[in-house]
Amino acid sequence: MNKPALPASASPSFTKLRARLRVAALLFGYLVFLSAASYAQQTAATEQRAVLNRYCVTCHNEKLKTAGLMLDHLDVKDPGAAAETWEKVVKKLRASQMPPSGAPRPAESVLASLVDDLETGLDQAAATSLNPGRTILHRLNRNEYAAAVGDLLGVDPGAIDMQALLPADDAGYGFDNIGDVLTVSPLLMEGYLSAARKISRLAVGNRNAQPVSETYESPKYELQNGRMSEDLPFGSRGGTSIRHFFPLDGEYTIKIRLQRNADYYVLGLAARRQIEVRLDGARIGAFAFGGSGDEDGTFGATSFGSSEAREDADFEVRASVRAGMRALGVTFPNVTLEPEGVYLPPVTDYGYAMDYGNPDVEPALGSVTIAGPYDAKGLGETASRERIFTCRPTPSLPSFAADAERQCAARILSTLARRAYRRPVTAEDTADLMEIYTTSRSMDGNGMGAAMGGFEEGIQTGIQRILVDPEFLFRIERDPSGLPPRTAYRVNDIELASRLSFFLWSSIPDEELLTVAERGRLQDPAVLEGQVRRMLADPRSAALVENFAGQWLYLRNVKAVWPNPDVFPDFSANLRHAFQAESELFFESMLREDRSVLDLLRADYTYVNEPLARHYGIPNVYGNHFRRVPLTDENRHGLLGQGSILSVTSYATRTSPVMRGKWVLEQLMGTPPPPPPPDVPSLEEKNEENGRSLTMREQMERHRVNPACASCHKIMDPLGFALDNFDATGRWREMEGNTPIDSSGILPDGTEFHGPVELRNHLLKRPEQIVHTITEKLLTYALGRGVEYYDVPAIRKIIRDARPTDYRWSSLILGIVDSPPFRMRRTR
Repeated sequence: MNKPALPASASPSFTKLRARLRVAALLFGYLVFLSAASYAQQTAATEQRAVLNRYCVTCHNEKLKTAGLMLDHLDVKDPGAAAETWEKVVKKLRASQMPPSGAPRPAESVLASLVDDLETGLDQAAATSLNPGRTILHRLNRNEYAAAVGDLLGVDPGAIDMQALLPADDAGYGFDNIGDVLTVSPLLMEGYLSAARKISRLAVGNRNAQPVSETYESPKYELQNGRMSEDLPFGSRGGTSIRHFFPLDGEYTIKIRLQRNADYYVLGLAARRQIEVRLDGARIGAFAFGGSGDEDGTFGATSFGSSEAREDADFEVRASVRAGMRALGVTFPNVTLEPEGVYLPPVTDYGYAMDYGNPDVEPALGSVTIAGPYDAKGLGETASRERIFTCRPTPSLPSFAADAERQCAARILSTLARRAYRRPVTAEDTADLMEIYTTSRSMDGNGMGAAMGGFEEGIQTGIQRILVDPEFLFRIERDPSGLPPRTAYRVNDIELASRLSFFLWSSIPDEELLTVAERGRLQDPAVLEGQVRRMLADPRSAALVENFAGQWLYLRNVKAVWPNPDVFPDFSANLRHAFQAESELFFESMLREDRSVLDLLRADYTYVNEPLARHYGIPNVYGNHFRRVPLTDENRHGLLGQGSILSVTSYATRTSPVMRGKWVLEQLMGTPPPPPPPDVPSLEEKNEENGRSLTMREQMERHRVNPACASCHKIMDPLGFALDNFDATGRWREMEGNTPIDSSGILPDGTEFHGPVELRNHLLKRPEQIVHTITEKLLTYALGRGVEYYDVPAIRKIIRDARPTDYRWSSLILGIVDSPPFRMRRTR
């Protein structure tokens, strides 16, 4: 059968022509698209330039150079070419701090569009030229050193007075773990040598330890009118709980001294009282004192005299104690005495101090002195010895198996070195440590006891050598060989493990994390996320509370708060402790419950004990135990209503709108004001002609008359005035003297608000600015270096990725761990 002829349209030549036409149509469409996109970009750039010229360039040009910023000749179409400058512009615009108050402002939609376009251009430029930054040689700071030693050797941090061994670290960018400022001096190295010597002896134990005494003083003005610690029994009052390291099994003496007034009279002797001594919860001694001890069972007041000075002279317990860290509690059984008559208000430390010498006050613990060991029985099995001695030499033959002993020593030291150096140990590492071991080991051949003593002495010296090794004291990251200069590369798994552990734990990697890194699995996204979540759930992540939040939120400064007792007679040392405990428990709950970071401002709960609840006006809270309570007063929601923040941003005699406003700008909004000029006068209290004292707002208004002051104060003061209903101790007030508090404020962009609730709502209207600041602070802490302009695109990506989870803490932390600044590094 003959095949039908193909139509002309189906001929091969026509098929090729049709294919070419299709390609031409696609090319034409693509060119049209490119042309439209280019036109759109040019139009957008033209609109951006018009906005800048109208609202910004009038001040920021090459002629005026206001604030050193010149925008008239910068290419808005290519913000990546001047990324550092444009990032500064974006930060000011996001915070609505520009244009300044009184100057023409564009509509919010126009401003937001300008910022979005600039950020998009900056992010695209950063993606094409990746710069993860470069961390430098990073010395462990004092907190990291203490935590690393504890995790490595099993030494309880309470057994080491690290503040006495090492000086405080300098801080930069708000934190004391910044590599640039962690310098090394000869004096500091002497401190590390001394610390290594003491810690290694403490960990291994010293059979020849001589008796020493250590005294624990109770704060003189701390009120002991409740249960002072969770380690003390229910139904107790006052006293203290001490964690003390007992170096050997043996006898120890515990001497108790009661608190005295300035004339050395023992306090609280009017009635019969008892004081108990407990070790690890078990009572080992009790003493009665006070009263006259009449035969009929009544007790009268003891007259003042020399007998009072000797009232506690015999308060001494001698007990047999096993070596290791033990909890020693000294407390008074609680006796409730409420005299009939007019209700007496709670005693404060100020009133207590003024009442010194009155025998009717409640007795208080003055000090505890622990001395020993006496009649030592041996080293015992402490937690650190169990951690260190994973093997022990066994002399199975009279000739003693020297090789077996060396193998055991090498195993112990190499195991410790692997954890301390945060990497696999080499044969050279082990050889160096074994040389130290061999040199220091004193073997006299007089039997097993001497041999074991020599073995342990060698181990102790080897540990001492590890603790001063640069591989332990410094976090060292080495560039791979063969890479060109300024090349971005991923850090290896071992280095990533150290970055991760010091970020979340302020300490060295544990066995699981180090093993995963050694096997090369930590770069796997699923494995890395699993490790991060595991580490956040570990109790060691409390280091984020102490070291990150403690510095970011100024919680470390609470210990120095001491309001003037003439102005605030109700303030007490117990209240100061409660301030810090509240904020630490609050922040820890944010992490443990994986809440949104915005809950730092909007949370409707807090943690209080009785003194703090009374201070806040929260009813039905009794005792010194902290518990979580709901907040019905919106003014107390979040950090802005907590006494820790409000007191560290105040002076001893008054509030400070400037300090509070500056804290909000720096720690929440991420836009710190410039430092004040050197010739600005300090604020002085003045009176009007009629003698009426000026309120703080009136004083600040006069202070702002100076043009040099006004430029910064008009940004800070409104934020601080919104919190002025809280006095310098964080107590709510409606009046300042005889004048009602005016807590209103107007920001440079015209936003008005009254009081802490409206301030909080204003801040939460721009949630990404709060999240950006928190992320920037976290990234600074995680990297141990300041955040630079080239890191900001990574921060924006972290925030975008965390938005679907409402910015949970885990989302931000995982975003940081997965970001180029954390995962990568640039060669020299």
